[in-house]
Amino acid sequence: MIRKLTLSALAALALGAGAAHAAGDEAHIHDVDFSFEGPFGAFDQMQLQRGLQVYTEVCSACHGLRYVPIRTLGDEGGPGLPEDQVRAYASQNFETFDPELDDTRPATPADHFPASNLENAPDLSLMAKARAGFHGPYGLGINQFFQGIGGPEYIVNILTGYTGETKEEAGTTYYGNKAFPGGWIAMAPPLSDDQVTFADGHAADVHHMAEDAAAFLMWAAEPHMMARKHAGFVAVLFLAILTVLLYLTNKRLWAPHKGKKHA
Repeated sequence: MIRKLTLSALAALALGAGAAHAAGDEAHIHDVDFSFEGPFGAFDQMQLQRGLQVYTEVCSACHGLRYVPIRTLGDEGGPGLPEDQVRAYASQNFETFDPELDDTRPATPADHFPASNLENAPDLSLMAKARAGFHGPYGLGINQFFQGIGGPEYIVNILTGYTGETKEEAGTTYYGNKAFPGGWIAMAPPLSDDQVTFADGHAADVHHMAEDAAAFLMWAAEPHMMARKHAGFVAVLFLAILTVLLYLTNKRLWAPHKGKKHA
């Protein structure tokens, strides 16, 4: 039952405002201090492993990550699982259809995560990039310069934004959610405290599980974020050094000639 509830809750992430039951109430999205934010931020490997566990035990029954190769779970900057654990994880959790065998077989690290099991269950591969939690005044996006796009924050707030209120209309139950546009969502709360037991003993309350899942989905959408940050830092450093060298060269060549009057 819990896994089916997860389908309803995370489907809201893909449906967006169009699936809101009522309009007029502005969604409330609070900022979350993720370790990977900022120019020098980096993914927390243990958090990614916990997020992978939340996805595997709760979300994967309905939702897929079909754009994410399983082998990337062992990449540096990601969950960082050892090679043998990646193989074991793939074979124990997923099956894939092999045309050569004309049958299913246990997945291998060379395979991708499976697609969503249900037709109306959105794929979560790019979900953290598909949602914008912050827009700024009049939709100008000014806040995004300071707080980022806010996709992971949107996921966290949806998963933790249930108020406990319910109402029924036309045979459908709606749940109060302060993060969802309109304030009401036809998705039952997906997470409950201690739903997952983490190997590292980390707290498994709803808020922490939501943050871990959001961080993992951010990595799934941007697996090479750390490499790009490193390349960007090197490029900026190179340009800074080049600027200083050009300034000193210009000063050495032209300084003696400045101020001289030509006859």
